[in-house]
Amino acid sequence: MNDSIKKPDVSESSPVPAGAGKKPVSGSTFSDKRKPFSRPSFGQRKGGSGAAGGRGGGHKTNRDGSQRNGQGGSRSRKEGGGGRQSRSEFQHKVIQVRRVTRVMAGGRRFSFSVALVIGNRKGNVGVGLGKASDTALAIEKAMRDAQKNLLHVPLNKAMSIRHEVGAKFGSSQVTIRPAPGRGLVAGSSVRTVLDLAGIKDITSKILSRSKNKLNNARAAIAALAKLS
Repeated sequence: MNDSIKKPDVSESSPVPAGAGKKPVSGSTFSDKRKPFSRPSFGQRKGGSGAAGGRGGGHKTNRDGSQRNGQGGSRSRKEGGGGRQSRSEFQHKVIQVRRVTRVMAGGRRFSFSVALVIGNRKGNVGVGLGKASDTALAIEKAMRDAQKNLLHVPLNKAMSIRHEVGAKFGSSQVTIRPAPGRGLVAGSSVRTVLDLAGIKDITSKILSRSKNKLNNARAAIAALAKLS
């Protein structure tokens, strides 16, 4: 009786699914403990969260490993402006601006000629001329030219000159004389030169009929140069 009963064959049963006897590889399923890689946002990289992270509160780390509370690690303008240069003590005033036209084969080309006077009101004064296609660039060139040709005028305690002087430049002729108690009495560009030089109690007279402000200013410079 026992021989007539056949045991079921394993090969004839339902197929075993592949990989049923294998162990799952670590990291192949989402049940792994490691978190997927995610990029930090902009605010987290700057030391804060959200839009305020750029200027951040957040803790910063010094070189020695200690933590510090900073505002984004940026220094204030007063503390971090060591490399900036101080403002120049010289003041400038434009006395003449001319637009120059050149006729070329392709048409007309325009440029600007600027004459100005610079001074620190302490006896230093200069006249410069600059030419460029732009007014701002012409003024910059004129300032550099004036700084190259600075003149130091010796002044007395009353901030005036010692004696009368005069000079001629081109068709302009100027005379300058001290006048105690009268203040600054001058005209045209000669007044600008004497004012930026810091000279007080002085009288000037333009003896020629020239209306050229650049020549009048250079004649005043030539007259003041005789004092040194």
